[in-house]
Amino acid sequence: MSPRILILGGGYVGMYTALRLQRKLRRGEARVTVIDADSYMTYQPFLPEAAAGNLEPRHVVVPLRRVLNRCTLLSGWATAIDVAGRTVDFSPHRGESRKIEYDVLIVAPGSVSRTLPIPGLAECGIGFKTVEEAIHLRNHVLAQLELAASTTDQAVRREALTFVFVGAGFAGVEALAELEDMAHDALRYYPELKADELRWYLIEATDRILPEVGPEMGRWTLEQLRARGIDVRLGTKLESAKDGRIVLDDGTEFDAATLVWTAGVKPHPIVRHSDLPIDAKGRVKATSRLTVEGVDGVFAAGDCAAVPDLTNPGEYTAPNAQHAVRQTKVLADNVLAHLRGGKMGDYRHAYAGSVASLGLHKGVAQIYGRRLRGPLAWFVHRTYHLSRVPTVNRKVRVLIDWTLALFFRREIVALGALSEPRREFELATRDK
Repeated sequence: MSPRILILGGGYVGMYTALRLQRKLRRGEARVTVIDADSYMTYQPFLPEAAAGNLEPRHVVVPLRRVLNRCTLLSGWATAIDVAGRTVDFSPHRGESRKIEYDVLIVAPGSVSRTLPIPGLAECGIGFKTVEEAIHLRNHVLAQLELAASTTDQAVRREALTFVFVGAGFAGVEALAELEDMAHDALRYYPELKADELRWYLIEATDRILPEVGPEMGRWTLEQLRARGIDVRLGTKLESAKDGRIVLDDGTEFDAATLVWTAGVKPHPIVRHSDLPIDAKGRVKATSRLTVEGVDGVFAAGDCAAVPDLTNPGEYTAPNAQHAVRQTKVLADNVLAHLRGGKMGDYRHAYAGSVASLGLHKGVAQIYGRRLRGPLAWFVHRTYHLSRVPTVNRKVRVLIDWTLALFFRREIVALGALSEPRREFELATRDK
């Protein structure tokens, strides 16, 4: 019987590794199985543009069954890993759980939002890691404009037009900038609203934003956001959000109908439910060859793994898409070397730089030491990510979306019923 390769996670690492393996494996050499709760991979750098309406949400996801046509896909959750018994507990969306046996295991479930025990956060907040969250946030922001334009209650109006983002890394800054840009464009259809009525807050516990692009470009981005009327609070923490009442540790209090939490990530919980070696941050201890320390036949990469950075001794690679995608080449080739008794290679990649979009025709970038800003950085951001989004199908669809946006204004419509599609039918059944 051919060896069984089991991949936990269908994100960057899981999908790209499976794709490379199915291309390089000889017929009958091994069987590849991928476990993920979703049937698609989300290209997360495009989530802000999907939320702002610049991209069709379906075009930022890649259907796994289409691209991994020589792999077995299981839709559900891996709930526990038994390295000693070489099994993984699998729970489908419905039905009984079962154990999946493996010969080679690739641990790549990614990360989840890192939250804090802040009163009201679980009830009022929303993350920004999935396409579902991006669509919901877009619909929610537009729904708040509709509410504010329709009500005569000034307290309700102020609350609806107050938007709070916590965390000033890439996710927080890009999401806020794109949605603020979208809301500003939408105001032409809301004569009842004035631009200065919209209040946008960016809350950051440290003393800088976008640390990935360097201090100088971070300061420039801060100036640009504040020039757009965005209230950026550095060195400030969210203390409470109970019942939509935002309380900051600098003494500020106000009501807000929108709270977006983007203050970092942590390894997927499955890592804790295993007998794998983990570090103080809850990441799987990996080697530069992307094998798990002291465990034969188990590999790990991506956000959940502590991978030594050979270009910066003593440090670990950052949990970002750039490293995740590049690690997959070494990972897949090392799995093949493991199966064939060959020599494994080390993962070594110098950080190329970072790019961030700040809205339509606005951006910031630091690439190989060169600093870019404004329209040029925005163009580089789009060009880079277009080259990285998987499959020609998605590249073409994204390019078509961007081309159409040159000639037509983006759609300003809130499809709130998407989150509660049965609500109208339920109301109809009650009206007897």
